[in-house]
This record gives sequence, C-alpha cells and structure tokens, in this order.
Amino acid sequence: MKLTKPRLALIYGILCISIFPILVKLRLTPGLISAFYRMFFAFLLLMPYTLLSKNFKMPTLKFALLAAFCGILFSSDVAVWNIAIQESSATQASLLTNLSPVWVGIGSFLFLKSKPGVNFWTGTIVSLFGMVVLVGFEFFIEMNFDKAFLFAVLSGIFYSIYLLISKNVLSKVDVLSFMTISLFASSIYLGILCYSLDQPFTGFSDAGWFVLVLQALICQLCAWLSISYATQHMPATRVSLSLLSQAVITSILAWFFLEEKITLQMVFGGIILLFGIRITFYDKVFSLKRLFSKN
Repeated sequence: MKLTKPRLALIYGILCISIFPILVKLRLTPGLISAFYRMFFAFLLLMPYTLLSKNFKMPTLKFALLAAFCGILFSSDVAVWNIAIQESSATQASLLTNLSPVWVGIGSFLFLKSKPGVNFWTGTIVSLFGMVVLVGFEFFIEMNFDKAFLFAVLSGIFYSIYLLISKNVLSKVDVLSFMTISLFASSIYLGILCYSLDQPFTGFSDAGWFVLVLQALICQLCAWLSISYATQHMPATRVSLSLLSQAVITSILAWFFLEEKITLQMVFGGIILLFGIRITFYDKVFSLKRLFSKN
C-alpha cells in the first residue's frame, strides 16, 4: 500500500497537468501573466484551508527559504514554458521541456546520495526515442533554434533543479506547508516580474478568467499536491521520467478538444514512451531476456 499510494498520486497528478498545454494554446491571456495567476489563485485557494485546518507547520528558516526558492524555480519553469508554447509550437515546447529527466539524472548522479540505476538510464533512452517517434523525425529537421527554443530548454532545466531541491525539502517539510510557502514565493516573484514588464493584470474575457482559475485549481493545486506527495515517497528520477507520459495524454486531449490529428506513428511513439517509463519501475535490472522469459 505504501508503494501504491505514491504511484496513484503520480498518475492523478499527470492527468491533471496534461490539460495545461491545451489551455495555454487557447491564448486567452499572455503567457507570463497566465503563470502569475496560476500561482496566485492557487495560493488564495490553498492558504485558507491550511490555516483553518491548522495543517500549516512553519519549517526551520533553512527549509522555509528552500521551499520559497522552489517556488521561484517552479514559477520560472511555468513562465518560460508558457512563452515557448505561445511563440513556437506546443510540440516543440513540450518536447524540449521534457528533456528534464536527463537533467534530473545528471543532477542526481552528481549531487544526491541515491544514484540513478541502469533501469533509469535504459528507460530514459527508450522514452526519449518514443518522444522522437511521437512528434516525428522531420520535426527535428525543421526545428528553429530561436528564443522559443532556448526558453523551452530553460524550462526543463528549471524544472529539474526544482525537482532535485524539492525532493530534499519534502523529506523535512509536509506537502501542504511546502506548497503554501512555495506558492506564496511564486506569486510575489511573478507579480513583481509582470509589473516590471508592464504585463496586463486585467481586461481578459470571461473565458480567459475561467481558464486562469482552472489552471490554478486543476493544473497547479490538484496536480502538484499529488506530484509533491509522489516526490516525497519516490525517487526524483522516476517521477521526472513518469511525467513524460503527459505528452501522450495531451495528444489525446488535443485530438478530442482541438481536433488535432492523431496518426499511427504518434500511437506507436506513445507506446514506446510509456514502455520506457515502465522500465524504470522494475525492481531488478531490466533486460529483454527477463521480460520475455516464462520464468
């Protein structure tokens, strides 16, 4: 049961964040201000509950500052990813952002006591190949190495650093307290950034405001409370690689809501990607011989 709960939380969190690229592609609000309201509304929704239920526990100064730093890292990730999606394509932005398992693996190898094993690197290679098949090889030939490209890569780096640090913080701080502190820091940081860059805080349509609230409730609160819980109980490398499955779910949602075409190649790539993620959940060293063995 101890192992099942974090896995279920991770699956639920992935389902919640998978709708996010669809909402961003609607372009109802600027990317940077969208990131601000995602954090700010989530904080306004979470803070009363944590205070009234007395679930908020102030950590030591060190871990409070680290939780706040995690908020700045995560909000930076969301902000640059929003801009990358709106200035290029959701496909390019999602692909480059999802290189984060590579950065997490390297960071874990260099800085954490728990080193990535053979299964992680095997699963990473298989999953990244599945991602390439999913978006198509021709995509890489046409890729533009512009500001959007840089922002998408930067998004993945921000997220990987966030995941490594939050793994350490969540070993000492409960999830609700961590989320409250990080969202507070995110809101202040992005609020100052948006104000200094003359971003519009008002003037959106009713649909635009609805999408902003939906991002805060589903894509931030529901998703990251679940993913933070999973991060607390699972290796950071496994969590980061599992998040690649978001690309598969997002493709299905885009087909359903935005009428984007799903090809046989995309289905095949998605299967490979999910198989790569499954490899990382094997307790023993993965091998094809063991996989197909009757014993």
